[in-house]
Amino acid sequence: MRDDDFAVLAKLLMERSGLVLTGDKTYLLESRLTPIARKRGLDDLDKLVEELRLRPSEALKHEITDAMTTNETFFFRDNTPFDMFRENTLPMLLETRATSKHVRIWCAAASTGQEPYSIAMILREEAAKMPGWRTEILGTDISPTVLEKAKAGLYSQFEVQRGLPIQLLVKNFQQVNEMWQIDSAIKAMVKYQEYNLLEDITKLGQFDVVFCRNVLIYFDQETKGRVLGNIAKMLTPEGVLFLGGAETVLGISDRFKPLPGQRGVYGVVT
Repeated sequence: MRDDDFAVLAKLLMERSGLVLTGDKTYLLESRLTPIARKRGLDDLDKLVEELRLRPSEALKHEITDAMTTNETFFFRDNTPFDMFRENTLPMLLETRATSKHVRIWCAAASTGQEPYSIAMILREEAAKMPGWRTEILGTDISPTVLEKAKAGLYSQFEVQRGLPIQLLVKNFQQVNEMWQIDSAIKAMVKYQEYNLLEDITKLGQFDVVFCRNVLIYFDQETKGRVLGNIAKMLTPEGVLFLGGAETVLGISDRFKPLPGQRGVYGVVT
């Protein structure tokens, strides 16, 4: 791929999604965008970029952004954050929210839904400790394609095998031919909404817990700081932020403090 073609795509993705595209990601462009070129009757990626230059329609820009921002996910990814949510965050919420009995949780970049559904399964397992409680889980993503799959709650054998314990599979899914359909009660616990983290995410309201895992790694420092600043405004005073294992707030935002003994988990500085 020519350098100027790469620059056109990199600029588009940065402006629309905050994704920083480095020179070693050419293979990713080719694997994800070549199918779009062929669907449009174009020979290759070079022709797709030419189309983008000559006829930069909103539909084409949207297709390219959608394809490049679809990230891999799976149930109970990395395990530890979900253990910490169950063992530390949830007991804290049961105490601090005892009067309102209301908890809001946001999963940013929810992709195909495995993360919010994992949280919903934990809440279902802990339901005996939460009689009369109202829990809201919101999953957002920039990609409408992955959100449609998340809303459907239908997963392949390969997808449910990745990270999902067999006892939770049996309890929370029904087999439909070669696919697995998540239980309607679990599905009803999660709402989905298309949202771009570069927009004013504070419109989503206040949350007690935010999962924004494996997202910031794709942004530059300035964008990371802006997103973290907005998340800080959205969290309640005792709110908790979960980041990915390779992510940190250190040197990026002074709005958060690490929680002792909980790697990748942060509280709001008040």
